[in-house]
Amino acid sequence: MSEMSNYLENALINVTLRNTAYTAPSAVYVALFTSDPTDAGSGTEVSGGSYARTAATFGAPSNGVSVTTADVTFPTCTVSWGTVGWIGIYDALTTGNLLYHTPLDVSKTIDAGDIFKISSGNLSVTLA
Repeated sequence: MSEMSNYLENALINVTLRNTAYTAPSAVYVALFTSDPTDAGSGTEVSGGSYARTAATFGAPSNGVSVTTADVTFPTCTVSWGTVGWIGIYDALTTGNLLYHTPLDVSKTIDAGDIFKISSGNLSVTLA
């Protein structure tokens, strides 16, 4: 994942080139989308059916790449979430700012009883 949101692009330019303070989030959360969130964060995030963004932990970067250090496991779906084709990383459990986004390698229909999980090490953020 290397697609940054407009929010994060502006924050990084401000902090690195304009000496403007930026407060890093204390935690980050993975969100699921049924339509492309885009850099503007305008996609359709899954809602209802026990859906909630899920916290993710990332290891120290190496050569501009950081990967998750634990599984990212969403709650068991209780009502169909539809076809998930994109994920995003936010700085808050609800609302907040989209930081990164990317399409999934393969879209996945999430029905009642399903559990969507990203195994440890299978979600990475790359800055190049």
